[in-house]
Amino acid sequence: MWRLIACIFLPFAAGYYLAYLFRTINTLIAGPLGSDLGLGAADIGLLTSIYFLVVMAGQIPIGMLLDRYGPRRVQSLLLVVAAAGAALFGLSTGFVSLLIARAMIGLGSAAALMSGLKMIVLWFPRERLALINGFMIMLGSLGAVTATAPAEVLLDWIGWRGLFAVLAAASALAAILIYLVAPERVDSPSGSTKPATLKTIYSDQRFWRIAPLSATCIGSAWALQSLWAAPWLCDIERLNRTSLVSELFVMATVLSLGALVLGVLATWVRSRGRNMEVLFAAVAALLIGAEIVLILHPPWPSLLPWCVVSVAGSATALTYAIIGDYFPPQLVARANGGLNVLQFGWAFIVQYGTGLILERWPVEAGHHPLIAYQTAFGLNMLLQLAALAWFAVPWFRSRKGKGRTSAILQPACGWSSAHAAIPATGVAILEADEHLEW
Repeated sequence: MWRLIACIFLPFAAGYYLAYLFRTINTLIAGPLGSDLGLGAADIGLLTSIYFLVVMAGQIPIGMLLDRYGPRRVQSLLLVVAAAGAALFGLSTGFVSLLIARAMIGLGSAAALMSGLKMIVLWFPRERLALINGFMIMLGSLGAVTATAPAEVLLDWIGWRGLFAVLAAASALAAILIYLVAPERVDSPSGSTKPATLKTIYSDQRFWRIAPLSATCIGSAWALQSLWAAPWLCDIERLNRTSLVSELFVMATVLSLGALVLGVLATWVRSRGRNMEVLFAAVAALLIGAEIVLILHPPWPSLLPWCVVSVAGSATALTYAIIGDYFPPQLVARANGGLNVLQFGWAFIVQYGTGLILERWPVEAGHHPLIAYQTAFGLNMLLQLAALAWFAVPWFRSRKGKGRTSAILQPACGWSSAHAAIPATGVAILEADEHLEW
């Protein structure tokens, strides 16, 4: 077990840590970038969200490469691309070169989580997937913690260009570590499993039940926490730089701890014979409630709802474990990739779209007005509600079917118990509803 942790878990957690740091670092450097290069809200939104767009585009082909060549070679190669992108970002003097560098960073980070989850599926016990996924996401999301107060120290010392030079070196070292330390293992499909094709994933009704809710909730949490939380706190709460970095640090810490808590809860739920879909729906409902609070903007600090948004971003500890239950090991990387396409795609839409909506209102004394944020967040929240309703439809149908059948079996008023029909012992009552698969 210690060899598994040292040679598999920790190296791939380091790669995911760097990917999460790259994902969220623009929250901290958005101000310096805008002032140094004259970038507006839409420019910052596009520059940050291009990361999600590239990651989304790479999920399916990278998932296929992971299933065919293994996580060790794919992840180490892509981290080299991320290192090159970080170096170019630090040397860039214009928007176009920054955009290309950010896209390279996105491509280099695209396999960070999938490769780690693939190695976990291949090497660790299946009943522990949710817990180990939670640990992986917790350690990786420490990158979001690093992208606050610790990175602020480096930013004050060496500037954002020097910061990206450090990130380039760290990415190259992580690539070398994974290539030299991680073992090779290709999981060969058994004869009883379905052919390993994308059609198997995208024709599965269970996948399309959870995918919209996962995309709109987790993708939105990523987009908001990794960029628009900081402008909100500056524009609406009017925080100074020190207070802003402190609150971002708290949010990132909650994100990291939330992944571990959700992993532990998922393991506990599974041990009691319950499914994890209900737990994930509860997290989605909490996210929607937090966004409603932000939209209404009551007269108290908004740190608590922003922490809930951060926790929702760590719900991948649940969704990836759920996907791991749906498909055999040789399809897990592609199935997670299919889910990531929707999650990262929605994160791109929310991150870039929010910037476009904010620019529809004039800036007042250097700050975007509350109505602009309310409009952007409100549209997003309505789509999440629709996805949650779609997710709950099968549950309501099953409950309605059980209630209707129970009413049929219940004797009518005036009957005696002797008139009630007693089914034969071998007949399974409500079997279709009790074993219904979605």
